Amino acid sequence: MLTIRREEPEDAEAIARVHIHGWQAGYAGIMPDEVLRRLNPAAWAQRRREVGTADPEHPFTTLLAEVDGATVGFTTFGPYRNNQDRDDLDPTHGEVVAMYVEPAHWGDGTAPALLAAARAGLAERGWREYRLWVLAENARARRFYERAGLSTDGERCTYPVPLSGGRPPVRLDELRYAGRLDR
Repeated sequence: MLTIRREEPEDAEAIARVHIHGWQAGYAGIMPDEVLRRLNPAAWAQRRREVGTADPEHPFTTLLAEVDGATVGFTTFGPYRNNQDRDDLDPTHGEVVAMYVEPAHWGDGTAPALLAAARAGLAERGWREYRLWVLAENARARRFYERAGLSTDGERCTYPVPLSGGRPPVRLDELRYAGRLDR
C-alpha cells in the first residue's frame, strides 16, 4: 500500500538512493554516462542533511512515497526559485523543485500521488500557480507533466552538468512548465 509522509532527518539516505536511481534511469542517454556512474548516495545524503530539508521551518517541504515501509519516491516543493537559486525566492509562485520515483515504480501511480500531494501542499500555503523545470530531452517526464495539466510557458534555461578532468560542463536545455492549483 502506498503512503505519503513528510521527510524526517533519518530519511536522507533513502531519498538520495531514489534520487540517484531516478537520475540514472531517467537521464540515461541525456546526461553523459560518466556523470550518472559517479553519483554517490552518501554524498547526496550528506548534502540533504546540510541543506536541512527535514527541518519543519525550512522553506521547502519534501514528501516521501513508501510501499511497505520502503521509500519508492519523493517530491520537494516550496516557493519558486528565481534563476533556480534557493536563496532568491519568489513568494508569488510555488514550485515543485524535484520529483523522482524508483524506476520499478514508474507507471504504478506513485508519481501522480506525489504530484497530487505536492499540489495540495502548495495550495495549502496559498499559491494558486506553480512551476517546475524539466530537461527538454526528458520526453517521459514532459508527457507526465502535460497529462497532469501543466504546459510550457516559454521560459528556458541551461542546466550545467559538471564533467571531470577540468573539462567544461555539458549544458542541457530545460523548459519551465506552469500550472494552476485551483483545478
